[in-house]
Parts: sequence; C-alpha cells; structure tokens
Amino acid sequence: MQKLAACRIAVFGIGGVGGYVVEALARSGVGALDLIDDDRICLTNLNRQILATRRTVGEYKVDIAEERIHEINPGCKVRTYKTFYLPETQDQFDFSEYDYVVDAIDTVTGKLALIENAKKANVPIISAMGAGNKVDPAAFEVADIYETSICPLARVMRRECRKRGIDSFKVVYSKEKPVRPLEDMSISCRQHCICPPGTARKCTERRDIPGSTAFVPSVAGLIIAGEIVNDLTSGEKR
Repeated sequence: MQKLAACRIAVFGIGGVGGYVVEALARSGVGALDLIDDDRICLTNLNRQILATRRTVGEYKVDIAEERIHEINPGCKVRTYKTFYLPETQDQFDFSEYDYVVDAIDTVTGKLALIENAKKANVPIISAMGAGNKVDPAAFEVADIYETSICPLARVMRRECRKRGIDSFKVVYSKEKPVRPLEDMSISCRQHCICPPGTARKCTERRDIPGSTAFVPSVAGLIIAGEIVNDLTSGEKR
C-alpha cells in the first residue's frame, strides 16, 4: 500500500477501458493520477462506461473521473488534461514523472507516440488493444505485443512498432474474432446524431462505428489495473 500511495500513474483515455482502470487504481490506493482525455460523456456511453450516467451526460470525462476519485480517496492527487493525445500534443507531458503509463486511446498515431515517449523515459507502459466488436470477456490475454494474434489493432501496432524499432511492451488483447454490428440506419448515430453542435470527432465522422457491451471494456480495464498493481508492488516491470 505504501508503494502504491507513492506512485503517479498517467491514464490516457478515460472511456470504456480507461474509466475502469482509473476506478480500480483509485480503489487500490494509488496516490496520484493524471487523467488525459478531451471527450465529454455522451448518452451512447451509458451501456459501458463507468463514468456515464444520466446526470453526467455532457460533462468532461476527466472532470467526472476526478470527482469520483476524490469520493473514493480524498487524498489522491489528481491532474486533469482536456487533451486529445497525438504527436502534436505530446510536449505537454513529462513522462519521467510517471511510475506507469496506461494507453487506453484508440488512435494508432497516438498509441505509437505514447509508447515511444514512455520508452524514452524508461517508464513501463501497458496498452489496450481492440475491445470494440467483442462479446467474450474471457478471451482477453496479457502478452507482449509481438506475441499477439487475430486482433486487427494489434496487427497494425506490430507492423508500425517494427518500423520504429520498438522491441517490446505489454498489451491486453483478445483473440476473439470481431463481430460486426448491424448497420441499422433507423437507429444509427449516422442518421440520428445526438452530439451537440461543435463536438469534435463525432461518430458520424468515423469510418466505422464499433459495437460494444457492458462487460468487455470493463474486464479489459480491470485486467490492466491488476497488471499495474502487480508490477508496482512486486518490482517486476516490463
């Protein structure tokens, strides 16, 4: 508990996976958390994101996460960044301050920048691979990126990491083959967008809108938190 209380952990992405990482780390007694996400809670997040309730719709995820952390552990030091992490915004962060970094974002360029910066600072990082379009929470595994298979996002990350000379990092991924959601325009966000005007990166602008469940992202997040707690308290970081 003393080790965890002395740690500062950065969680990039406070959505379906990252929200549960934050929840578990706060309840485990981590002493300082940096929360990075520029997104607001949407009505469509209610089925899977721990921060999403009718009351919190429209609020910034990092603000609600900070409030929830302090309701659990008032002594936890929280810093929030309403930032969409990309190579263009990476200079806001000093990775040498962190004892661990969590990658729970969903853009390849952002993930690669996170991993490169963590490696430069010699800080352990764990990365979430694809949790969308999955329905089996028991299919998740913890592995090195180069030990992964089947997951489409992991395949892209392996290729791009080889190009950059990144030799190893820990991931949580699923071998379950993605299940494509039905494209029903009568209920699709593409035809019935509820985001307020001016919202950045709306679902309607995405090439693909993945499906999700209440139990797959949450399991991935809890696995990630468990790995972090184990690594920090056992001294075995990779």
